[in-house]
Amino acid sequence: METIDITYIILGAILLLAFVLVKKSLVIVSQSETRIVERLGKYYATLKPGINIIIPFIDRAKTMVTLVGGRYVYTNSIDLREQVYDFDKQNVITKDNVQTEINALLYFQIVDPFKAVYEINNLPNAIEKLTQTTLRNIIGELELDETLTSRDTINTRLRAVLDDATNKWGIKVNRVELQDITPPATVLQAMEKQMQAERNKRATILTSEGQKAAAILQSEGQKEARINQAEADKQTEILRAEGEAQARIRRAEAESIAIDKIAEAVGKNSNPASYMLAQKYIEMLQEVASGDKTKTVYMPYEATNLMGSIGGIKDLFKES
Repeated sequence: METIDITYIILGAILLLAFVLVKKSLVIVSQSETRIVERLGKYYATLKPGINIIIPFIDRAKTMVTLVGGRYVYTNSIDLREQVYDFDKQNVITKDNVQTEINALLYFQIVDPFKAVYEINNLPNAIEKLTQTTLRNIIGELELDETLTSRDTINTRLRAVLDDATNKWGIKVNRVELQDITPPATVLQAMEKQMQAERNKRATILTSEGQKAAAILQSEGQKEARINQAEADKQTEILRAEGEAQARIRRAEAESIAIDKIAEAVGKNSNPASYMLAQKYIEMLQEVASGDKTKTVYMPYEATNLMGSIGGIKDLFKES
């Protein structure tokens, strides 16, 4: 019985050892992950997703540092997916000597696991320190206003520098985003005052431009009104002059007709002009007689002609 018990114990130990050896020989790698295997301390292979066979106690997976939940953790699985590091705020000084707090997001991906394991000791810490120093250099070349308004430029420059520097680590930096840029409280107050002053300035400029435009439009309106009034006055004078000319022409035509009628009435041997002149003299004398009696009236030198004209009228009536 003792011999049978020992046999079972040995058989059980062999089965247990075989199970342990099989378990350690089979390595299952998840999708989008990989492992670096060393054989007797030397690089042997990069495992692919799925089932991989290694030699227990001779082959072992190389560990590397990764960032999990804000803490550095050692792991033998290398994640090939894109990862994001959210770095804590850091103080940087701008070109105009303003101390500002900035935190950044870094999106990167391991493209060469061999370099990520053997070219750098602590990959997350190296990326963080490199990002901080590069960000300080870039911000140090910009003034505060440029820093606040040039995020895309800063992101592009930072990504280019990080991508070039981390290439030897087997890292591909895809994007860099600045989350928050926080100037000191005193600077924020000064910026608010400056912004308010700028708004007041723009409002004043807009008001003055509006008043200027209104004055210009008003003067142009007055100018147009004066031009229109002048044109109207001009047309009125032209029409009045044309009317007077037409009236004079009509009066002249009427007088011509009247003279012709008088000539017909007085006969061919008589002068109608003498008759008309005598009539004008008579009308003038009537106006003089009906005027102011205190005024002195001077008779024209040719008064004898008036008497002759009256005598001519007498002769006209005799002949008729």
